[in-house]
Amino acid sequence: MFVATVVLALLASACSAGSSVSVPADPDAISIGFTAEPANLDFTRTDGAAIPQALLYNVYEGLVKLDADGKIVPSLAREWTVSEDRKAYDFQLHPNVTFSNGQPFTAQDVKFSIERVKTAWTISLKSKMDVVDRVDVVDPTHARVILKRPSNNWLFDMTTRVGAMFSPSRVADLANTPVGTGPYVFATRKRGDSIVLRANPSYWGRRPAYTTVYLKYFRDPTALNNALLSNGIDVISAITTPDSIGQIESDTRFTVLQGTTNSEVTLSFNNARAPLNDKRIRQALTYAIDRKAVMATVAANRGTLIGSMVPPTDPWYEDLTGVYPHDPARARALLAEAGQPNLRLRLRVANLPYAVNSAQVVASQLADVGVTVSIEPLDFPAVWLKQVFTDHDFDMSIIQHVEARDIVTFGNPKYYWGYDSPKVRELLTQADTGTPQRQIEAMKEIARTITDDAAADWLFLFPNLVAAKTKVTGLARNQVSESFDLTGLGRR
Repeated sequence: MFVATVVLALLASACSAGSSVSVPADPDAISIGFTAEPANLDFTRTDGAAIPQALLYNVYEGLVKLDADGKIVPSLAREWTVSEDRKAYDFQLHPNVTFSNGQPFTAQDVKFSIERVKTAWTISLKSKMDVVDRVDVVDPTHARVILKRPSNNWLFDMTTRVGAMFSPSRVADLANTPVGTGPYVFATRKRGDSIVLRANPSYWGRRPAYTTVYLKYFRDPTALNNALLSNGIDVISAITTPDSIGQIESDTRFTVLQGTTNSEVTLSFNNARAPLNDKRIRQALTYAIDRKAVMATVAANRGTLIGSMVPPTDPWYEDLTGVYPHDPARARALLAEAGQPNLRLRLRVANLPYAVNSAQVVASQLADVGVTVSIEPLDFPAVWLKQVFTDHDFDMSIIQHVEARDIVTFGNPKYYWGYDSPKVRELLTQADTGTPQRQIEAMKEIARTITDDAAADWLFLFPNLVAAKTKVTGLARNQVSESFDLTGLGRR
């Protein structure tokens, strides 16, 4: 699995300080501001959440999706059944569905799309399909997926980008010309500025409320806020500077929604190399950090303290914030016990506001226990992904991990934080193959294990803060998927 996952909406390439596409005063159009521009439009080969944020559920659809409450609901599949042995999934597809290029969508496309994840995708998320044995085309509107073993995760994973359905004739240039079955079609892209989506005139489902959607990208969060205040955009998809909310909330033209996300702002440790391969060192660093102070500075106290890699919206959430209370004396004692009373570490972070601001607080707090930290902001996404995520050249880092249920990355020793626990890997297998109750029990045990091991320090869960003109309705309070789902939007 991936932080390509890792890498979140806030993990994308830097964009222009403002957006220059002219947006006409059209009541059938909506303009939405983002801070993370996709590097291209192919999420099968490109990490990061910015591409599915724009295209998943909107241009590309899957057999199933997550609704605003995080529940798996039908999409291209009108219904499905699961065999008694939990290995066969029979999907009944909506009839008369077409791709935006006019090609019919059938069970053969289901087979093609699922199998292509295993053969043509290059991002690590492709491993979500390893459990699939084969896909049978029963008839044009009936696809049967056979798993190698029972899996509690697989159907949920089908709500993510790996469940997107593709036209076999239109996968040659996904980076530039996405073609799906969704309510919108890709129209144009101006690199460093915007993406324009148009309503799909042949869409099989309910027509969207807006015929044109402008996705506008801003390098600077202040410029993003100013675009809303000056009527340049209608919606801010996610406010990344919570201390600016007061100005927006005090303006009667706007509504601010606050909910939760899957975005764990994580202080990553390189568990695979010295000195952080010593559990005592990791524990000392975790005791030294006052997470409440970090959240107050970075998120204006609007986030959530979680204590592990599990947000409150997951069924196995437990409040583990008390495992490592802020205890500088305990931190110093552990550092002395480990023979590292004057430790020096590199903190290499993405050059994004939340990461840099978090790093400054963390470095100051670690200095209080004798740890000298050098902060190295890295250009995001290219440099951070290459040097930290791929090459593992770091001691510590700070990044938002936004993929749903990404705690499973701690079962992959090759993942960038280098955590290697046979116990966690065995528990993950039990969680996936066991009963639903066993899944919850095992996932809770995994969370406790990685927390006890101080495999990372989860600083806080970033809030979902959406600001919009009061005329815009249907915005989701919680961000539960990779998609900024346009399908529920309406207007007064």
